[in-house]
Amino acid sequence: MNRLVLKQKNAQRRANRVASVIRGSAERPRLAVHVSNNHISAQLIDDTAGNTIASASTVGKKVTGTMTEKAAEVGKDIAAKAKKAKISRVVFDRSSKQYHGRVKALAEAARQAGLEF
Repeated sequence: MNRLVLKQKNAQRRANRVASVIRGSAERPRLAVHVSNNHISAQLIDDTAGNTIASASTVGKKVTGTMTEKAAEVGKDIAAKAKKAKISRVVFDRSSKQYHGRVKALAEAARQAGLEF
């Protein structure tokens, strides 16, 4: 099997495993994180209503530093937007990514800014 196909298949399997136990609600929305090579984004999603409450991303912003530092800025930004929407507790959805590096930096910055998960 092609290496890239196998890599995508394994990532989808990991994402499905995480998604099978995580559901967001209006009281406790899902904090979904997406990491690409150049950008990182986070969304607060209410799965029962099917809408996005708040989002933060590095796309279109002049954030300097390493990708880990950019992830920390996105974490602070999404926590501030969550407080504005009167949300203090969330469910963390890392998708197929490992809780390490950029994902961990985003989560810790959001925790320090006041989000609870």
